[in-house]
Amino acid sequence: MVGKILIIDDVATNRIVMKVKLAAAGYLPLMASDGASGLATAKRENPDVILLDLCLPDMSGIALLQRLRELPALAAVPVILLAAQADPQTRIDAFRSGADDFLIKPVDEQLILARIRNFRRSGSLLDGLEAHKNEIALLGMAEAQQGFRRAGRIVILSAKPELALKRQRELASFSSNRVAVMQPSEALTETRDTAAEPDVYLLDADLDGAGSGLRLMSDLRSRRHTRHAKICVTSTAGAEFNPVVAFDLGADDLIDAGVASEELAARLQRLILRKRDEDRLRASVQDGLRMAMIDPLTGLHNRRYGLAQLAAIQAAARSEASDFAVIVADLDRFKEVNDRLGHAAGDAVLVEVAQRLEANLRAGDLVARIGGEEFLIVLPQTDLEEAERIGRRLCAVVEQSPITVAGGSLRITVSLGLAASLAARPRPSVSEIVEQADQALMRSKLAGRNRLTVGRSAA
Repeated sequence: MVGKILIIDDVATNRIVMKVKLAAAGYLPLMASDGASGLATAKRENPDVILLDLCLPDMSGIALLQRLRELPALAAVPVILLAAQADPQTRIDAFRSGADDFLIKPVDEQLILARIRNFRRSGSLLDGLEAHKNEIALLGMAEAQQGFRRAGRIVILSAKPELALKRQRELASFSSNRVAVMQPSEALTETRDTAAEPDVYLLDADLDGAGSGLRLMSDLRSRRHTRHAKICVTSTAGAEFNPVVAFDLGADDLIDAGVASEELAARLQRLILRKRDEDRLRASVQDGLRMAMIDPLTGLHNRRYGLAQLAAIQAAARSEASDFAVIVADLDRFKEVNDRLGHAAGDAVLVEVAQRLEANLRAGDLVARIGGEEFLIVLPQTDLEEAERIGRRLCAVVEQSPITVAGGSLRITVSLGLAASLAARPRPSVSEIVEQADQALMRSKLAGRNRLTVGRSAA
């Protein structure tokens, strides 16, 4: 998909020159000459990146930026402010209002294109997460509530401890985030405490030699525990440093080492907020995927996952020429529990039975809730004799002790049907073996319940 770049500038020549450069780079330029038309275009077109001039005829660029950030659909769209000049306080106000970068005109063409590529790359990842989140929402999986927003964690990586400690003290004056100083080797060491993982790394481009900071950045991007962190690279005037290469390698921001600490704090805070948005999306997708596989009442796998895993176990059995067995279990007279004591008691029974079944299976076995009071149990690499022993044990553990519910205690039993897929016999399909187990279950019910019946094809 072609990236849409919105140019908001009151000077026609600036708009046209930028339009030509962006079109030549393969983007779709959109143009607006003032704040009102820029806001309307942004609402209508939902651009991927906005290039915003600081001085507009009807409002300041910062005022427009604040209005953009108030709109949920545009709150995360990267905005680069452009100005012929700007005093330090204006720059600080811009970053506190939600600017993602602030460039002084005339802007180097390759630099701004690298910055746009950088934003587009991050945006593509977020779009993918958002799409997965929306698909999960269509399945009825609600987004997890956001918890308490903790302070951010910034780690300064420097080969000059005295300068790093000075920067740490200065940042502490303008930020409530936690700031730590580390050696590069410490940053590459994985920790088990995920809460201690940094949100932002601040590192020198020439850490302990020309280009060494960028090499460390590439290494951080490749590690599981640091790949999602934001990385802000600082450089001094005259350093052998190519900002275009830094952005293309994955730097999230580039800052002159002499920038005021208050501006640095504001820029780092913006990076932390962007990372939090990305973390929230990742967590939402992960929670949704988990919910798509898990029965929310019992915590067991659900029918969809259970049948998919059964197909995988069957394929492995064919490949290994091994046996496996399937048990379908159904609680006896469960409707009477719901009718007499209510659905809350019925839910408590289901949860307890699920726990007893799961606790009495082996590590590689599968148990899933596939219906109201029906469970699917798959026993990989299990012959018929062993499967029968397991099935009878499950019958016994469900019956052996009463289940406590709000209205008292209940003695619950379960009926089971067993079907086996044996290497020495023709293999049934997934649907056939489940049907065989289901038919055996029906015979258990007819024979008086609370028993295991073996399917005729397996006997």
